[in-house]
Amino acid sequence: MKRPPGPKPRFLIGNMPLASRDPLTVFTRWAREYGDIFYYRAGWIHVYFVNRPDLVDFVLVRNSSNLHKDKVVQNSRWFFGNGLLTSEGEDWKRQRRLTQPAFHREKVASYAGLMTSYAEQMLSLWHDGAVLDVHHEMMNLTLRIAVRTLFGVEADEVTDVSAALNTMMRNTAGIRLLLPPFARKLPLPGMAGVRKAVKQLNDTVYGIIEARRRSKQDSGDLLSLLLAVRDEDGSAMSDTQVRDEVLTFLLAGHETTALALSWTWYLLSQNPDARQKLRTEIQNVLGSRLPTVADIPALVYTDRVIKESMRLYPPAWSLAREVVKEFEVEGYRVPAGANVVMSQWLLQRDPRFFHDPTRFDPDRWGTEGCQRLPRFAYFPFGGGPRQCIGAGFAMMEAVLLLATIAARFDLELIADQAVVPVPSFTLRPKNGIQMKLTHVEGMRAGVFG
Repeated sequence: MKRPPGPKPRFLIGNMPLASRDPLTVFTRWAREYGDIFYYRAGWIHVYFVNRPDLVDFVLVRNSSNLHKDKVVQNSRWFFGNGLLTSEGEDWKRQRRLTQPAFHREKVASYAGLMTSYAEQMLSLWHDGAVLDVHHEMMNLTLRIAVRTLFGVEADEVTDVSAALNTMMRNTAGIRLLLPPFARKLPLPGMAGVRKAVKQLNDTVYGIIEARRRSKQDSGDLLSLLLAVRDEDGSAMSDTQVRDEVLTFLLAGHETTALALSWTWYLLSQNPDARQKLRTEIQNVLGSRLPTVADIPALVYTDRVIKESMRLYPPAWSLAREVVKEFEVEGYRVPAGANVVMSQWLLQRDPRFFHDPTRFDPDRWGTEGCQRLPRFAYFPFGGGPRQCIGAGFAMMEAVLLLATIAARFDLELIADQAVVPVPSFTLRPKNGIQMKLTHVEGMRAGVFG
């Protein structure tokens, strides 16, 4: 049975789109040229790329038990451990069952006040006319929230965490995503920093876990819940299991929201009509007070702004799975060990499903076309049994933070800078996003502290 069409391989290395200067453009061109399923070989890895909602549904839902996490995720176990992101089979089912209570609606809602309080603290340091890197600001803000909700401590008490996470993310882009675990021991550029960062994270997290076990204190945070939860047989999580889940939540819990907000400010700065409509809704719903979780149903346009931002710049730009047992799709045989890849970046910009797909248009989410989208035409949080467990947390946080910040400041993009999305584990702006702050007129001084 023949393979799908695809780019001609280069002898031993095949095709290495992640090593190119612009991987997103390469994948877009291949999808346009070769269709809804195409094949390429990245070194020793056989890749089958699917680019149609029903094919994604087949991979993530209907055939999910036959596909495990891909090589990139498997290779990341040396620093992520065996948490929800990387575990498989019965281990994953147990961890999902034990961690689920941490993300119940009521528990997530209880963090709303904390989120807006941290946003207030950040805004108190902003001033009219200042120029700042909004991506850096959003990363710091969501990290402070993540550390507090996870550990019940202030980020200032774990100062190594932010630098360590940034070091890891900077050095896990491009071809490095395909490096096997032993590569961490090689004298490659940046790897010494990554090893040091992982040690810092381990020392910090294990230290907090040990102190909490000694104190037996329930701080109402996610760590307390993870330490207290028991499986059906009465067993608890080991320190290693808790560490693995905490690191997963720490990375995913602040990275996703920070990126969604960073790209949102970037898009709003180029769309003044949307920015004005957003501010009008915020003023009508909130007046001069901070948003609460009860306001979210009324912040319809604010929610649409976040959804549209994640359509155009999905924090998780692709998903991949490794085939356990060969299967057939669209008349092609997909062998065991191959990787199947799907891309939110491609599908969420596909003109078959979104009119004028590269235009930032939050109002599209109120149209009949978007309300009747096929499943997996839009899937920023993945899908199937392994859909992101923190999706509700991330969306609540993004809406509340956007409403809080937009009520106080406009953010204007500084001209003549190249804002380049880099597809690593997540979709980060390569050199940040420099923006100028303009204080919004009409807000009463002192209302926000």
